[in-house]
Amino acid sequence: MDRFDAIRTLLAAVDGGSLSAASRKLGMPLPTVSRKVSELEAHLGTQLVVRTSRKLLLTDAGGAFVAAGRRVLEDLDQAERAAAGEYQTPRGELLVTAPIMFGKIHVMPIVLAFLAAYRDVNVRIVLADHVIDLADNHVDIAVRIGRLPDSGLVATRVGDIHWVICASPDYLAARGVPDTPDDLARHDCIGFEGLQPVRLWPFGPQAETIAIQPRFSANTADAVIEAAVAGIGIARLTSYQAAKAIREGKLVSLLRGHAPRVLPVHLVHTGPSPLPLKMRAFLDFAAPRLKASLIHIANI
Repeated sequence: MDRFDAIRTLLAAVDGGSLSAASRKLGMPLPTVSRKVSELEAHLGTQLVVRTSRKLLLTDAGGAFVAAGRRVLEDLDQAERAAAGEYQTPRGELLVTAPIMFGKIHVMPIVLAFLAAYRDVNVRIVLADHVIDLADNHVDIAVRIGRLPDSGLVATRVGDIHWVICASPDYLAARGVPDTPDDLARHDCIGFEGLQPVRLWPFGPQAETIAIQPRFSANTADAVIEAAVAGIGIARLTSYQAAKAIREGKLVSLLRGHAPRVLPVHLVHTGPSPLPLKMRAFLDFAAPRLKASLIHIANI
């Protein structure tokens, strides 16, 4: 039995919630997955998981072993990277995550320039608007927008973004310009929301909220921008989302004196020690370029 392979199979099953999930993730037949987990249990002389029709449950021994197994595989991974030389010269693969639209506008150009500068480093970028756990998903570096919880992550602040209330010139010509947040009650608004409604917009340093009733709502920034440019109503977007349309004169920034507090932007990582040179190279390359990029939208 290959114990490392068996531990990886067990972790895939635990993370996916079932043996079937591990089978799909690993591209391994389900009977093989089941056999590897059973062989590991037999080798240890204890039951690690309880199989039910719906999910996989860890026993007390299984919980302790899974935690230890993660550490073992992380140590092995680090040893392999060190042996491959990535602590002597920047090389290997980087996994970078960022919010979708921010990543497209600000992170992708930097990643492509980094690839041109560092021929021995490969980058895998994942764009998602939900928070991805760095340790569980083996993410090297993430871009986080907003105030960070006390999570133990190592963070480098690269700038700020802010909320923008905006509408098209045609809409404002037809309906007038709101002077205060309270004026939004008589305007058509555009909601940026998914399945759950988001009908309160914060204003001012104390983030006092104003209730709005959207005439149109969408769950992507692109759709909200398109509706706002089409004159459907007043939208609330982040500065990086609205910047291009505002610069092109398609949208006009409103109520600027009532904006809530800025949102910080950080590059974060788990702080492995020693820090692989590929990560140090990317941080040193990306941080000043992100700062410069965010300065350009500071006055939107």
